[in-house]
Amino acid sequence: MTVSYTLKVAEARFGAFSGLLLRWRGSIYKLLYKEFLLFGALYAVLSITYRLLLTQEQKHIYAQVARYCNRSADLIPLSFVLGFYVTLVVNRWWSQYTSIPLPDQLMCVISACVHGVDQSGRLLRRTLIRYANLASVLVLRSVSTRVLKRFPTMEHVVDAGFMSQEERKKFESLKSDFNKYWVPCVWFTNLAARARRDGRIRDDIALCLILEELNKYRAKCSMLFHYDWISIPLVYTQVVTIAVYSFFALSLVGRQFVEPETGTTESEGSSPALGDLDMFVPLTTLLQFFFYAGWLKVAEQLINPFGEDDDDFETNQLIDRNLQVSLLSVDDMYQNLPPAEKDQYWDEAQPQPPYTVATAAESLRPSFLGSTFNLRMSDDPEQCLQVEASPRSDLPAPSTQTPMLGRFLGTGALSPAISLRNFGRARGAPRTPHLLRLRTELGGEEAASRIDEAEESGDEALEP
Repeated sequence: MTVSYTLKVAEARFGAFSGLLLRWRGSIYKLLYKEFLLFGALYAVLSITYRLLLTQEQKHIYAQVARYCNRSADLIPLSFVLGFYVTLVVNRWWSQYTSIPLPDQLMCVISACVHGVDQSGRLLRRTLIRYANLASVLVLRSVSTRVLKRFPTMEHVVDAGFMSQEERKKFESLKSDFNKYWVPCVWFTNLAARARRDGRIRDDIALCLILEELNKYRAKCSMLFHYDWISIPLVYTQVVTIAVYSFFALSLVGRQFVEPETGTTESEGSSPALGDLDMFVPLTTLLQFFFYAGWLKVAEQLINPFGEDDDDFETNQLIDRNLQVSLLSVDDMYQNLPPAEKDQYWDEAQPQPPYTVATAAESLRPSFLGSTFNLRMSDDPEQCLQVEASPRSDLPAPSTQTPMLGRFLGTGALSPAISLRNFGRARGAPRTPHLLRLRTELGGEEAASRIDEAEESGDEALEP
């Protein structure tokens, strides 16, 4: 059964993820403990052999070999090769799950478009959705070991009610060297076309909608079959596996605590140079094995999620669920509607559902209206006046070239700040937007005097 721990990590509180480390079913410990014990046992055998059974000359030779293996292990790009491989496997794993056919959309369309409250209408709807479920059972028998163990022969499929004896004879009479999971989909299309001729499906638009949903359903069955057929290239899997095994084979020898190299002692009369700490248990090497080998084991488990591992897909439960809800929707729920009533917010312009005591604080939190909603604006009312955006026709458009651009283009363009100041002095003081608005609102000598006063004050402010 799939291991679900979503509720345990619903809140990111202290120790939430630490509690998951104590689980056994579906854990990395259960997946890796045999390889981990084997690696530790081999390391212990080599360590005991080096410390107790070899002569001094043999220890010296072994130390040279160990240092060579340690340097060689670092040449293997393990993180890159393994990380890219696991990413590919995880993406493929999720795509396979999304390719599992679910009849939810199809059953809603059948219930809405295939009419008839009589026995024939009921039989038609149930047969259509049963053909869809039969197609998924046939393709899952081809890819999932759990489903194949449940339905080892076509007789078991008939006994389960997905197929009648006559349908089985028709199915087996069709000779093909390839997988025939698509045959019930063809039966579905022919039966839907007959229902259109008989008036059970009232227009061609409804028929097209039903066939469109069926094609989506069949496409998922096909994609699931092709995921099982076309695997990740074997050469890539072999490269990753060999890289991991080679790395830790070299680490078995290279990570031993051996005597230091010759010449590491200091000058005569001084103490010898310090070497690596002699430890009987290589803690960091064991952690490295746990991480890298565990990474590889995760990829091995996810590369085919239709097996019987702890985290493989529950295909048998999916079959049970799909059959139950699809038959319920097209049969018992067909035209079985509750009476339409006014909701309790019928006369309310702004309905507000109630909160419980545990969630009442959320109702006091203001709703999000945009990141600029609380932006503090200038208090100057002149900044909020609306002005005409079109430029004056009697003034040439200012140059938009920057000094650097003008240097490359051979023109002597000034910077934007200097050019604006010179522009105002060459043709009179610049008229601010609020002055333009005053010119249009006021008239006569009063308007001219106000504008002249404002322009004079602006000139004084511009003078250095």
